[in-house]
Amino acid sequence: MSDLDGISVIFDLDGTLVDSEPNYYEAGRRTLAGQGVTDFTWADHERYVGISTQETIALWKERYGLDASADVLLADKNRRYLELARASTPVYPEMRAFVELLAGDGVPMAVASGSSRPAIEAILSGTGLDERLRVVVSAEEVALGKPAPDVFLEAARRLGVTPGRCVVVEDAVPGVVAAGAAGMRCIAVPYVVTQAGDPAFATAGLLFRGGQGEFTARGAYEWLGGGAPPV
Repeated sequence: MSDLDGISVIFDLDGTLVDSEPNYYEAGRRTLAGQGVTDFTWADHERYVGISTQETIALWKERYGLDASADVLLADKNRRYLELARASTPVYPEMRAFVELLAGDGVPMAVASGSSRPAIEAILSGTGLDERLRVVVSAEEVALGKPAPDVFLEAARRLGVTPGRCVVVEDAVPGVVAAGAAGMRCIAVPYVVTQAGDPAFATAGLLFRGGQGEFTARGAYEWLGGGAPPV
């Protein structure tokens, strides 16, 4: 019997499993440029890491006074993003290794993301992760995106497990907050490492303060199994 018996793992996608944020930034930059906003920077983009595309669009409309409807902006951004994602979306090697370790133990896994379902499916199929991660929840399929717990609770429901037996893997503050609200433990791997000191990250059961540069599949796997966390 594995030490991981009874545990299920729910992964965030963007910035956690795959380095898709550069594509999201470029899609957003092009979308906003089409609306006359030509000074959107990477630092601006970092404000929206971890929240759904729909909520990002709503915040953009408010911040930049955009006249186009949310539906038009959402369709434009998603179209641009899918073009970029299909061309290239790298998987973090240690995250792929972690998925393989969990699969080898038969651990149930899911993806719960703020991205659209077509975007999630395009990335999973393009990277081969769809062979291991077949349960998928998009924020578009639930009432509220992160930091609300809805996507994680729906993932647990689809996995057929109780929330308390789930562990979330996340890169952003809204996702860590959502995991806590869902009653789930969390492994946090900050995408923006300068945010690692945010109080929300301190609530994670395991925090890799240095982000993906510090994360190891073996360290996370041993922590899940009840071993000592990496130092």
